[in-house]
Amino acid sequence: MTANTFKEHQVKANGLNFTYIEEGEGPLLLCLHGFPDHALSFRPQLQAFSRLGYRVVAPYMRGYAPSDVPADGSYHSAALGQDVVGLIDALGGGHASVIGHDWGAVAAYSAAVLAPEKIEKLVTLAIPFGAGFGKALIVDPDQQRRSWYMFFFLSRFAETALAYQDFAFVDRLWSEWSPGFDLPAEDMEALKATFRKPGVAKATLNYYRHTFGLADDRPESAAWQARLNTDPVQVPTLYLHGADDGCIGSDVGGDFGSRFPAGLRQEIVTECGHFLHLEKPDAVNALISSFLGQAPSN
Repeated sequence: MTANTFKEHQVKANGLNFTYIEEGEGPLLLCLHGFPDHALSFRPQLQAFSRLGYRVVAPYMRGYAPSDVPADGSYHSAALGQDVVGLIDALGGGHASVIGHDWGAVAAYSAAVLAPEKIEKLVTLAIPFGAGFGKALIVDPDQQRRSWYMFFFLSRFAETALAYQDFAFVDRLWSEWSPGFDLPAEDMEALKATFRKPGVAKATLNYYRHTFGLADDRPESAAWQARLNTDPVQVPTLYLHGADDGCIGSDVGGDFGSRFPAGLRQEIVTECGHFLHLEKPDAVNALISSFLGQAPSN
C-alpha cells in the first residue's frame, strides 16, 4: 500500500483539530506515531486490523501538520495523554485499544494513567514505561551515545540543522535507528513532506525540550511527569521492542512489570530495529493480534 492511498479526515479533540487517516469499521483501534514519523507509518496496521474487524485510526500527533500546533505551545506528557483521551471521545469509541510507537507510546502510557477506563488494551513499541530510560541517560554510556540527538535538540540551532539539506537529519536517524532497513523512497518523501510544513520542525523539537524541562516549567507538568514515573498502568499491556534498536537499547528500562497490575507481556522482536511495525509488520501484527484477540469485542 502506497503512502497516498488513505483519505484524510479531521476531528476536534482536547481543543485541537486533529487530522487522521482510517480504515475499516468496528471497535476503535487508535495508532499513535512518534518521531521522526507521521500517521502513514501505520499503513500495515491499518490494512491488517481493519480486515480483522477494527476501525483503525491513525492521527497526526499535535504539532504534526495538518494537525494543529497547540496555541499554548505544550508538548508535555500530560497534554499528549489528554489528546488521546479526547480523541477516543471525539471518535465516538467510548473506549479503544491503543497502539503507540515512540512518542506515541509516551502518549499512550500517559492516557492509560490518566483514564484507564477509556483504554481496553494497550500496545506500546520501542519506549519502556517509567523512570528506567531517564536513569539510563545518566548512568548508561551506551544509551547516552544512542541518545545524542536528544541533547543536540536542546540547542538553539537544532531546528536549522534538522531541516538542512531537505531534512537529511531524518534520513540519518532512520538509518541509525533501524540498521539495514530502507524506507521506500516514496514513503520517505511523504514523511519529509510532513516535516516541510510550517511549524512542524519546531514542534517536533519541543517534544524533547518539554521533557527536559526547558520549554515548559508549569508546576502541573512536573507533577504529571512525576506520576508517570510512579503510578501503575491499570490496563492490560503488550510491550514490543526491536532487538537491534539503535535509538533505545532493548535492555533499557529494566523489569517494569510490577507497574502493570492488569498484566504486562513483553516481547523482543529479533533482527529488527526501532521502526519495528514497518520493518517486521507480519511478525508485529501477529503479536498484536494475538494479544488483542482475533475477533474484536464490541
